Amino acid sequence: MRLKKTDAKTCAMLLKEFENAPQPFNPEKLIFKGIGDRDVYNISAPFEDEGELVIAGRVEPRDSEHSEVYFFVNRNGEWIPREGAPVFQLQDPFFTKIGGELIFGGVQTFSNPTMEGSLGWRTVFYRGKRIADLKEFAKGPDGMKDVRLIELKDGSIGVLTRPQGEKGGRGKIGFIRIPSLDDFTCEVMENAPLLEGQFIDEEWGGANEPHLLSNGLIGVLGHIACFDEEGHRHYYPMVFVLNPDTMEFSDIELIATRSHFLEGVSKRPDLADVVFSGGLIRKGDGTADLYAGISDAEAQKITIMDPFIKYERNEIYQEENRFIAAEV
Repeated sequence: MRLKKTDAKTCAMLLKEFENAPQPFNPEKLIFKGIGDRDVYNISAPFEDEGELVIAGRVEPRDSEHSEVYFFVNRNGEWIPREGAPVFQLQDPFFTKIGGELIFGGVQTFSNPTMEGSLGWRTVFYRGKRIADLKEFAKGPDGMKDVRLIELKDGSIGVLTRPQGEKGGRGKIGFIRIPSLDDFTCEVMENAPLLEGQFIDEEWGGANEPHLLSNGLIGVLGHIACFDEEGHRHYYPMVFVLNPDTMEFSDIELIATRSHFLEGVSKRPDLADVVFSGGLIRKGDGTADLYAGISDAEAQKITIMDPFIKYERNEIYQEENRFIAAEV
């Protein structure tokens, strides 16, 4: 099995393939309290901060996209805002750990300077030893969401990007490697080479959470999306694996669809079939918990078979700068 993809697969093709794959199970709605009648969706996976598990979540009214990101802690099975924690004027939070520091970020919206009445956006990054210490240290280019960072085995930093427009169309994934966070700039993000051939031009996708695998490969949790003939959006959680040394990557695979989760409300009718990957907790027993935003109105989690374990169970040999895997 080469860590080398075939031609771009459409959402329809991936859905057909997924019919024969192991199906997710044990869906569960996450209950959030203490934020009035606002919705919580597009959450992070839980992570530890000062000895307790915390979830970052996008909080906003049903009829608005002016959101805040809160940090929630679990109390008697319900998630409530953490007392004293900062609240950020952001959308779609994410986190990673680099050099022992917490790296946190989200999407910042602002009035579009060229289109009256519409919003622009950029990705903003913060760092600190703990949530209480977070300070802004970087901004992405205007118009770019889904920028993610990961510390690699040699201590360098992998940067996943998602340009749109002339370079990325509706949205394609790029990757670049930098020596340290000191080298993390707008120019780096703008110049990251695309992973060519992942998406057809009519569809789009992005990275949501990279995982460093035991063999140094990057397991990417992301999403792939498309419009239907009525203009409704369809978002599917997906994964692929990237070799940071050679830029080779595996085919995209779906890991769930909206139908696998519990029924619920939607922000708008055109968002009913949206699953936005938040984070993945690999549990060490061959399964993983996927945390996701559902229909832009709720947060749920579901259990799946660990999608990256097959890449770690293979012995990887490098031959003529190409990865070839042999089953152990």
